Amino acid sequence: MIIAMKRAILSSVLLSVSPLLTFLAAAQEQSTPPIMMKKITQTAGREQLGDFAPQFAHFNDDVLFGENWNNLDLPVKTRCMLTVVALMSQGVTDSSLVHHLQNAKNNGVTKEEIAALITHVAFYAGWPKAWATFRLAKDVWAPGAGDAPAATPKQQHAARLMFPIGEPNNAFAKYFIGQSYLAPVSSEQVKIFNVTFEPRCRNNWHIHRAARGGGQMLIGIGGRGYYQEWGKEPVEIKEGTVIHIPANVKHWHGAAPDSWFSHLAIEIEGEETSNEWLEPVTDEEYNKLK
Repeated sequence: MIIAMKRAILSSVLLSVSPLLTFLAAAQEQSTPPIMMKKITQTAGREQLGDFAPQFAHFNDDVLFGENWNNLDLPVKTRCMLTVVALMSQGVTDSSLVHHLQNAKNNGVTKEEIAALITHVAFYAGWPKAWATFRLAKDVWAPGAGDAPAATPKQQHAARLMFPIGEPNNAFAKYFIGQSYLAPVSSEQVKIFNVTFEPRCRNNWHIHRAARGGGQMLIGIGGRGYYQEWGKEPVEIKEGTVIHIPANVKHWHGAAPDSWFSHLAIEIEGEETSNEWLEPVTDEEYNKLK
């Protein structure tokens, strides 16, 4: 009996999803403003069941959301709509459906699209389930309901990075023009830091001194910036650009005028190493950049 019921529920979900694929494809082609893809994270499993059911919490947070929801083979907007269909088809109209309705709204599903979706699925999943879902959807799409504040440029930049931005780089602020941020990535074997610059931020001319070895490597990981050695033309740094800075060479690096910028700074081991901070990069020098 239980097996038969499970099969019936599964059949209901499949019947609802299959006719909806054409509808979803058309919805994706409409002129809805593009939504910035941000890594989806979930902590509810560990917060609510971490002590009681740690393995379930792991599957929920790390596999279902951490891996499945971040798979780019299917647009996140489409995933949101399919999840609403699946829950509605099973008659799940509790807080979990509210969460996924809000998630759908946050990822670009409009009031008109959700109304059409629920109406369409009602013919396959049942009229009472549609009524129950509409009651929740009306609250989620009410004017101003659940609207998150617009992301700041810093938050948008941070969302694109695989490393944290860290804290304001106050200890070295006197050697920078503009605001920078510092996040330690590795303190063992090889020292690696993520350094982030707001637009127009740059550090002073400086030299990595060493009697032997030494120097630094920069690897661009987000945004756009520049590196310049004394007496040479600036070099643009984008995501994936690798800069090798020899020891005892005067140079500077920082963000482009119109972009946030992050790079990994990798310290190269050497003998008798030290940093010598010099004069700032003047606006006259910097304004020549594009």
